Amino acid sequence: MEMVIENLPSYRIAYVRQVGPYGPANAQAMNTLKQWADKNQLLHESATLLGIPQDDPTTTPPEKCRYDACIVITESERQEDEFVEIGELSGGDYLICKVKHTAEDIQQAWNVIIPHLQTSGYRMDNKPVIERYRWELLNQHYCEICVPVKPV
Repeated sequence: MEMVIENLPSYRIAYVRQVGPYGPANAQAMNTLKQWADKNQLLHESATLLGIPQDDPTTTPPEKCRYDACIVITESERQEDEFVEIGELSGGDYLICKVKHTAEDIQQAWNVIIPHLQTSGYRMDNKPVIERYRWELLNQHYCEICVPVKPV
């Protein structure tokens, strides 16, 4: 698995929030966002989609877990309406892990990421983990797990 440290910029995002157990409802939130983005001509080859689980399901009751399906937008693309919220995602250093976009491969990636962090000179920062979906990777059935990090 490819792993690199990348400094992500701050992003302006449009997002759809799903509250409840993580799983199929997250995919539905992403589909809702994609339909909105397509209707607003934001879903194109340079688009970046993000999936952001806001809560740790091991410490948050399933019915209170929040998941944001996001698309990066520019200031001129700010098109708030009843379907999406507009927000900011702060940047910083992230461990970027390219992985096959399957539940099994993502779970296996975490079995590598945590031990890697313990020996890398970094530790997880107190920000949400991001799933990043870029056009060229999606076409190959890959996504990127972006783990916020800071030096030990």
